[in-house]
Amino acid sequence: MNPADDGILIADLPGGDGVDVALPATLQSPLVVSSPHSGRTFPPSFLSQVRLGIAALRRSEDAFVDELFGSAPGLGAPLISAKFPRVFVDVNREPLELDPRMFDGRLPPGANTRSLRVAGGLGTLARLAGDGQELYAERLPVSEALKRIERCYLPYHARLAALIASARAAFGVCILIDAHSMPSTIMGANAREEPMHADFVIGDRFGSSCDPRLMEAIEASLRGAGYIVQRNKPYAGGYITEHYGNPYGRVHCVQIEINRALYMNELAFERSTGFAVVKANIERLCSDINTMSFGSFIQPRRAAE
Repeated sequence: MNPADDGILIADLPGGDGVDVALPATLQSPLVVSSPHSGRTFPPSFLSQVRLGIAALRRSEDAFVDELFGSAPGLGAPLISAKFPRVFVDVNREPLELDPRMFDGRLPPGANTRSLRVAGGLGTLARLAGDGQELYAERLPVSEALKRIERCYLPYHARLAALIASARAAFGVCILIDAHSMPSTIMGANAREEPMHADFVIGDRFGSSCDPRLMEAIEASLRGAGYIVQRNKPYAGGYITEHYGNPYGRVHCVQIEINRALYMNELAFERSTGFAVVKANIERLCSDINTMSFGSFIQPRRAAE
């Protein structure tokens, strides 16, 4: 393995699938933390396929988010993270959310080729980097997409589903946090970049993915630390939040987006002096979630009599 700058690796994926699960010594919490976009191990074969350098490839990366939530195992909760970059395969998408313009060959039946995410160039295999540049100079064989999905995407979701099932079995409920970061500027209505005024955006798919009391508790913890918090705008939650969030099935999922300006230099991809403070406040948030009473959360619907 050849180390590159600040944790970047140009290497084959660890464990063969690039999925890392940090387990607590003893499971003590219904909390499960997922960090699907913080990976920074770049397979050499992938770099030979793309037309951009690593700096451009990292524009959509949720840099260091796995580290910000790194205290979860010490609090009795597992942390699952992807070590492969989001531009290699995005596990916060449907399994076959693919753009036919990217590939030579016929896509499998059931491929979702018309989603808004595919139209935006950010499907399961991205067509565009985070700054809008085309990733590939040539079309990829369909077999390449299926290989990445089989090798990385499916193992990530198999392990995440197992962690959720373990939490439900042990505690009767699972609290899933899908952890992300967001750029400090966004495109405004006038097609110009404008400051992101929130420090955190928490998403519950507009009330469908968790008990409302979980959102209230998360917002209260973050506001108590002095942060500006918004709900669902501009990020309401992606595939993981939508797919796994099922309050009546005792899985409560919230997507958390952290403003990168709080903890890193976005241009240099370096941790800033604010990193330790944000990390400590994230640890406090996880502790606050652990102290909640989950017995009164929404219970499964009873079968109609």
